Amino acid sequence: MFFFRSNLFYLPDLETKRLLLRRIRVSDAADVFAYSKDPEVARYVLWQAQTEFREAKDYCRAMVRQYRTDEPSSWGIVDKGSGHLIGTIGYMDYNSGNRTTEVGYSLARWKWNQGIMTEALREVIRYTFSEMDINRIEAQHETENPASGRVMEKCGMKKEGILRQRLYNKGRFVDVCLYSILRSEADHLLRDG
Repeated sequence: MFFFRSNLFYLPDLETKRLLLRRIRVSDAADVFAYSKDPEVARYVLWQAQTEFREAKDYCRAMVRQYRTDEPSSWGIVDKGSGHLIGTIGYMDYNSGNRTTEVGYSLARWKWNQGIMTEALREVIRYTFSEMDINRIEAQHETENPASGRVMEKCGMKKEGILRQRLYNKGRFVDVCLYSILRSEADHLLRDG
């Protein structure tokens, strides 16, 4: 059964064993700045490492506006143990005619290699297929960032190929790997969710 809300990108709270995925608030700015000022975190994403706290505040305000206007947006990833926001995951793009959406994510470097993003992405895939009329979820990563591809593979996404110089990021054209998962391939996530 699908939720047909006027707000397609309502983004309700989602919970996993270690994480709470929730809407970002302006009060999250300090946590956002703590990880987004790290050049390694920003290395493969389409935003620059933040250098001033006001940039984190502006980002949080922009997310709140996106929620209000029902644009594709992101959840904040909250570590239940510490209560701190440690990253984001959400919808980058949406095509209603083709019933596809693209997801993207970022995570604090001190939380890398702990299975956190895999846990968050699994939950977003489960939610998207169980509550939205989506047939295909896509994600992409720069070819120089294979760790992101491993996260996608662990969540059942399949590599479809390399898109040469697909993005212009930080002053250069970069190749990206495209991954996807179809509703028909996500039965285990829907069943076990």
